[in-house]
Amino acid sequence: MTENPAVDTGTIAFLGLGHMGGPMAANLIKAGHRVVGFDPVPAAVEAAKEHGVPMVASAEEAVNGANVVLTMLPSGKHVLDAYRGVDGAPGLLSVAAPDTLFLDCSTINVDEAREAAAIALEAGHRSVDAPVSGGVVGAEAGTLTFMVGALPEDFETVKPILELMGRRIVHCGDHGAGQAAKVCNNMILGVSMIAVSEAFVLGEKLGLTHQALFDVASNASGQCWALTTNCPVPGPVPASPANRDYQPGFAGALMAKDLRLAVNALESTGVDGKMGHLASQIYDTFAAEGGAGRDFSGIITDIRDKSGA
Repeated sequence: MTENPAVDTGTIAFLGLGHMGGPMAANLIKAGHRVVGFDPVPAAVEAAKEHGVPMVASAEEAVNGANVVLTMLPSGKHVLDAYRGVDGAPGLLSVAAPDTLFLDCSTINVDEAREAAAIALEAGHRSVDAPVSGGVVGAEAGTLTFMVGALPEDFETVKPILELMGRRIVHCGDHGAGQAAKVCNNMILGVSMIAVSEAFVLGEKLGLTHQALFDVASNASGQCWALTTNCPVPGPVPASPANRDYQPGFAGALMAKDLRLAVNALESTGVDGKMGHLASQIYDTFAAEGGAGRDFSGIITDIRDKSGA
């Protein structure tokens, strides 16, 4: 997180203050931004208040008078419904002042991100998609990576805001490009964690210690983030969730969700992505069978159990 003082961008309406959004909003407030928050979940509201985030009773109230509307929502349907309005409620696009910048940090389908941008532009606003990587720890520490899809001038507007919540801000291209980068990155991550976990279980069967395999692979062609930062066995990487009984981190349910988004992208583009499809199936099963709330590196326990270890 940058230590530079905040650039005055007016009021930021922050919608979605869960485990990620709450700390992100708190970092904006600490840096001097004016933030107004809303979340429909009472527990999230209380947690956000503890972080010093001023909360209001509705999304419409938060957006009224805001210069930037930042959304951190569970799915593309939530984003599109919030923009358009449902069940007679006004959409945020109709409530916001003209030329409001809509900054969506949710992780959603690429096609949904492009649709959200299109309807925002049609309504006379600006649009940026900026999904994040780094998990709750990164949100709290202000060290997230933001993958940004935006017009160049809008990227320059949001970059100072994102720098207060993250360490690396990458302009990936036009609308939807941030989501495209996110699904590609997380497909790599899901596939590589499965491969690393299978290798450790194989090593156990062959009589290798975890440390011996780590010492070789981390300095050879098997080196990857899933091994050296989020190692799925306790010991070699003390900070990995494996040393905390796989407390997330990045939960299995979120990896399952992101891999489904990757599969949607594979199918919509006609890419023959066999590993992406298989990884999605594996994590869907893991989440359904008790791994939803565990770190995604806990997939190794599922592999071990099914290997008769």
